[in-house]
Amino acid sequence: MRTELGSPGNPLIVAVVGAGPSGFYTTDALIKSDLAVEVNMFERLPSPYGLVRSGVAPDHPKLKKAIRFYDRIAEAEQFNYIGNVTVGKDISVEELRSAHHAVVFTCGAETDRRLGIAGEDLPGSHTATEFVGWYNGHPDYRDREFDFSGDTAVIIGQGNVAADVGRILAKTVDELKHTDIAEHALQALTRSRLRNIHVVGRRGPAQAKFTPHELKEFGSLADCDPVVARDELTLNPESAAELEEKAGAGNKKVYELLCSFAEHEAKGGNKRCIFTFLKSPKAFLGEDKLTGILLEQNVLSGAPFKQSARGNGATFTLKTSLVLRSIGYHGLAMPGVPFDEGRGVFSNDKGRIVEDGKVVPGLYTAGWIKRGPTGLIGANKADSAQTVSALLEDVGRLGADGVRGGAASCYEILDRRGVRHVSFADWKTIDASELTRGAAVGKPREKYTSVPAMLNLLK
Repeated sequence: MRTELGSPGNPLIVAVVGAGPSGFYTTDALIKSDLAVEVNMFERLPSPYGLVRSGVAPDHPKLKKAIRFYDRIAEAEQFNYIGNVTVGKDISVEELRSAHHAVVFTCGAETDRRLGIAGEDLPGSHTATEFVGWYNGHPDYRDREFDFSGDTAVIIGQGNVAADVGRILAKTVDELKHTDIAEHALQALTRSRLRNIHVVGRRGPAQAKFTPHELKEFGSLADCDPVVARDELTLNPESAAELEEKAGAGNKKVYELLCSFAEHEAKGGNKRCIFTFLKSPKAFLGEDKLTGILLEQNVLSGAPFKQSARGNGATFTLKTSLVLRSIGYHGLAMPGVPFDEGRGVFSNDKGRIVEDGKVVPGLYTAGWIKRGPTGLIGANKADSAQTVSALLEDVGRLGADGVRGGAASCYEILDRRGVRHVSFADWKTIDASELTRGAAVGKPREKYTSVPAMLNLLK
């Protein structure tokens, strides 16, 4: 007689696809449940931690302290890390389902939203994801090239990613050289001739999405002055009303910082970071490469907190050979998983994957690929807990069609296909080498920026 699913003799076996914050929070919630579990985490890179490793700016090391918590989760005997494995390529979703009682997709939003305007793909026009991955040493973006030979860069977007991008462009090499920025990026930025960095928002200063802490840092850069034109800080009545509401408290702090930048006495830095508002890109200009961007002036309409920006027909051109587009992330489809193309998420109801309005048994999702790219690192904890709660409610229906082979079955499939899968112990070998490389040059770590280089350490 088969024992109940989730008992020591018949553990609940779950695959978690994606090794970022939501993947680790999902794993933690499963391990802390009252059930006996086996959690197998699949990650397409040898290295775990997702955007905490490859998205957090190198000059924000405190945000990477979450890695210590993830490492403690990985020490659990119920946990197996299976890195360097791409689900949908090296192993199929159906094969994961056959080896597990449930599969939770926590693979994040891996690409950027598009503007959908002429010239968007001209050389010199890049997504913020490319640039962030490049300076953070992500293997996918190691070989990207960015043109720093001109004096002007334009960043489209006014969220924290745009702030990170602007700050990295604005900082001196001395401000960056003792961070874990990738060496290839540091060397390229050493040769930068940029002097003017425009950070462009389609709505007004009261709607800018920076956090106050991120924006405040621009006031203390060594060789860059933050610039805001006073006339750009004039608010319409609806925007002024937003700042007086409790929901607008954070935006009010941001607005006050912008006002302080407008009154700021320039220290004569070699660079300027210019924050500008109520402008939208209409076209990227150039034939074989980017030479400029056409911007249209906007006006706001609508009730407080529901204002939209619309062009008023007035346009002007900024000459530039470098544009970085930071207008939000978008998830990617995966073979075998229902996908909502419009929202860029896996179709789901509170974490349960659905297709045509019906729950797909045994499939779940958490994190940005579940809810869209909203919230900071910590927001994934509650989101993952909601998904795990749904999964645990379904346990009685998950093991009805037979036993599961778990990690052992997956290893057999991968070995048969010649896929070099990476364990967490393997990762710690790579990790130790990165730390040693960094210590030799006065940095926290020097990352390996290619998968072959990581795997070569494990031979």
